[in-house]
Amino acid sequence: MTASVKRLTLGLGAGLIALTAVAGSFVHAQNQDPNSQPRPFRGRGPGGPGGPDGPGGFRGPGGPMGMLPRLGREIELTDAQRDQIKAIAESHKDEWNALANRARTAHIALNDAVTVDPINDALIRQKSSEVAAVDADMAVARARVHSEVFKILTAEQKEKVRSKK
Repeated sequence: MTASVKRLTLGLGAGLIALTAVAGSFVHAQNQDPNSQPRPFRGRGPGGPGGPDGPGGFRGPGGPMGMLPRLGREIELTDAQRDQIKAIAESHKDEWNALANRARTAHIALNDAVTVDPINDALIRQKSSEVAAVDADMAVARARVHSEVFKILTAEQKEKVRSKK
């Protein structure tokens, strides 16, 4: 293959890729509802790795209870322990829902601040601080529940849970 044929082939390939990208963007834009809210950024926050529904968050592995529900069989929970854990989870349900709503609102506000033009550093820092405060409240809530649940486990069960982390 000559150099000019190679260039022509590469040029056509690059042109097709660019055309596909532009057409895909156009089709995507045409399918958007102009009245709908933009999806929030899915980094840390709702849906992301550190948010309420990511690993370490409320809806990560085991939700706010951590890995305990998945380890229930492995650590041989008794029926009474299962009932107690369900009662603990139920007693914190409203708190977790309120925290999840606060987190969602804080993350959406942060996303809005990040995507505003022109950039407002102070607003981004303020909204980031609000997200951090909610994340800290979530961590405290998880720790309280963890403590309540660990009180009903035997020493052997506690060791099994710790070894799985």
